[in-house]
Amino acid sequence: MVLVDSSIWIEAARRTGSLEVKVGIEGLLDAYEATLCSPVMLEVLGGARKEERKQLNADFTCLPYIRVTEADYIAAVRHNWKLRDAGITAPANDVLIATIAVRLFCRVYAQDKHFEVMAPVLGFALYEPGYGGSFRPDGG
Repeated sequence: MVLVDSSIWIEAARRTGSLEVKVGIEGLLDAYEATLCSPVMLEVLGGARKEERKQLNADFTCLPYIRVTEADYIAAVRHNWKLRDAGITAPANDVLIATIAVRLFCRVYAQDKHFEVMAPVLGFALYEPGYGGSFRPDGG
């Protein structure tokens, strides 16, 4: 299971978006490994153009959905403190997404640099697609 951040969904949806990202998300979808959580859904759908909203929402209903729990919010506060103590400031939504990944022991697929600096501090792994965008079940 790979938690896909909004930075990937947005890049993949852009007409001029990165081909690497487009095939990477396609590989996850083909392997039924992409998953979604409410903070990502809020970021993507909240920023979507009017003409894109219906299709994006329909696409997202096909994905496994991770609910945010009260415990996630409490853990996210502790994670935010840990990050700040390490000299790292990250958006609250990104910390919450990372917290969900920590809870579920899943990797995060993101282009957002905040995840790169949070990963070693919070102890979650980042996902990197395999050759040609294929799903990599082992690491990366």
